[in-house]
Amino acid sequence: MICEGDSMINFSIDENPKALKRHRMTWRGGVARSYDPSAQDKKEFLMMAKKYAPKTPILGAISVRIEFYMPRPKNHYRTGKYSHLLKADAPMNHTGRPDIDNLLKFVMDALNGVFYKDDSQICQVFTLKQYNTRPGTLVEIVEL
Repeated sequence: MICEGDSMINFSIDENPKALKRHRMTWRGGVARSYDPSAQDKKEFLMMAKKYAPKTPILGAISVRIEFYMPRPKNHYRTGKYSHLLKADAPMNHTGRPDIDNLLKFVMDALNGVFYKDDSQICQVFTLKQYNTRPGTLVEIVEL
């Protein structure tokens, strides 16, 4: 259960949700270097979300609710003159890749340091991954 504190932030990013990619290692000049292949995607997500950011990052415990709406594949729709309608057996829940934990980690890492000081402050997480005709990510952050 979410208990409202002093602040609550709600926003939506209307783009296909992205998952966090694993860090990679490269060798240059005999030296191993680690890099984050999701860095650019996280930067772009944060730029879209920044207009909803608080003036200073939240410092206390927080609860996060994130809903991921994935684009529907063509095989969910009927054919012919009814091609704009969903099939009766089209699923609502998205059970394929990307995994929900990688989607969640991507958003939590992207907002880190701007919306809250560190993602270790997150005490509650509510998340959902479903199909929708309008793909996007809904974020709600509540200070506990």
